[in-house]
Amino acid sequence: MNSIVWQPTPVTKEDRRRLNGHSSCAIWLTGLSGAGKSTIACELELTLHRRGLRTYLLDGDNLRHGINADLGFSEADRSENIRRVSEIAKLFVDAGMIVIAGLISPTREDREKARGRFGEREFYEVYVECPIEVCKQRDPKGLYKKALAGEIRNFTGIDAVYEPPENPDIVLHTDRMAVSDCVAEIIRHLEEQGVIPQATGIGQAAPTVRERR
Repeated sequence: MNSIVWQPTPVTKEDRRRLNGHSSCAIWLTGLSGAGKSTIACELELTLHRRGLRTYLLDGDNLRHGINADLGFSEADRSENIRRVSEIAKLFVDAGMIVIAGLISPTREDREKARGRFGEREFYEVYVECPIEVCKQRDPKGLYKKALAGEIRNFTGIDAVYEPPENPDIVLHTDRMAVSDCVAEIIRHLEEQGVIPQATGIGQAAPTVRERR
């Protein structure tokens, strides 16, 4: 039996949200490598930041340089990767912030477990959908080329399965949507859900992130 007791804190999540002036949530971008997750995540954070909202971006590759540096790409390690990132994201949500996580997160089971760590209207799954042939053509990191040459194993979409979300909150078709349109769709959804206030037209312009192909 676990003898560790949860220690309540005097400042609540709701207190932090009131201080920030907006609600908090996790925006979970999932999709194949090269689909555009990082590009959209960066542009989304810039847009939200310019609106005066408190944000943090959790990039899957960046996290593997630190907290997940000990993990490989086996099925077990991929699941642990998602578990850790979702726990970190939950801390940011508890801190009253909007956290953006961009990870392939290939299995429905792991994504549903991640969702289960959050409360109602605290987790939004964004399916960054793009045909694999387009992802191969983009191949911004040269990973598809290496995977097809046998230099990388267990690469999602080549010799490891990606399970598309069955009921995502948002679907972005990046083979035919501009990055700005993808960001606008996420913003619209967050406004409709009451996570962030409606735009006032003041300080809304965000720097453009060059789309990586």
